[in-house]
Amino acid sequence: MTTTSTKSPHTNLDEVAARAATDARRVQRKQLWTNRGLLLPAVIFLVLLTQVPFIVTIGYSTMKWNLLYPNDRGFSGLDNYKSALTSGELWPSVVATVLITALAVVLSLLLGLLFAVLLDRNLPGRAIARTLMITPFLVMPAAAALIWKFSMFDTNIGMVNWMLRTLGLDTVSWSTNYPLATVVIVLTWQFTPFMMLILLAGLQGQSKETLEAAAVDGAGPWRTFTWITLPHLRMYIEIGVLLGTVIILQVFDPIAILTKGTGGTKTLAYLLYERAFIGLDVGQAAAYGVVTVILTIIVATIALKTLFKVFMAGGSR
Repeated sequence: MTTTSTKSPHTNLDEVAARAATDARRVQRKQLWTNRGLLLPAVIFLVLLTQVPFIVTIGYSTMKWNLLYPNDRGFSGLDNYKSALTSGELWPSVVATVLITALAVVLSLLLGLLFAVLLDRNLPGRAIARTLMITPFLVMPAAAALIWKFSMFDTNIGMVNWMLRTLGLDTVSWSTNYPLATVVIVLTWQFTPFMMLILLAGLQGQSKETLEAAAVDGAGPWRTFTWITLPHLRMYIEIGVLLGTVIILQVFDPIAILTKGTGGTKTLAYLLYERAFIGLDVGQAAAYGVVTVILTIIVATIALKTLFKVFMAGGSR
């Protein structure tokens, strides 16, 4: 007695669907690895350029190595990190870094928003005005600091003190009496065009129909700006703050040229410079560099997450 097994049409359809799904996953996996292969040279170059030197820096940070004493060199473990955390100079530098970065980013963002709104209008000579406005950002940081030190803030020939004398006021030694304000002013002057360009791009991408509809409904300029334009610029503001924070956290030239780290302006970058090129202590400088990278990541992450939460809360109302 023989039995014949017959497959139902549903079974054949399931097998075909399973094979099709398997083939689709195989093609997708192949495409994924192809995409990864195209990115592989860039990833390797990035690792060699950034991560390998950082690993070498971590190795240096565990060594006792002062260039003034070349024969006294050896493994010191975590002694350099203990010295960095207990020296009494690290935490004031963290405060100075956060304060200078926050003030410069906020002021340049506000001024950049103001200039972006003004340059978004159809004014005579708008193209020339835009070109002139972005000029400060194109100046090298060291050159910008030197310009402000001698042409603007100098006690004898500076334009700021010349104006004060013209008004019958006393001259001010800015780098000595107001070092923090001096650095923040220079950074704000230099990064306002950067913020302006980002925000101007956002303004030009705004829907004109929406603005016209708001005008027809009777919304004034202020309500249109606060309820339509500002929420539209949220993403551009976040990008500007993100990039500005990352760049200004590493600023060194204005501090080295204008204040030499005095008056609460000794940032982490300048502290690292002192240890490496003035103290000539390779081990301690490497330890300060590692600690600086970790603290910079923590501070930037906290600040940016706080900013994003503020905008997300504002946009969800």
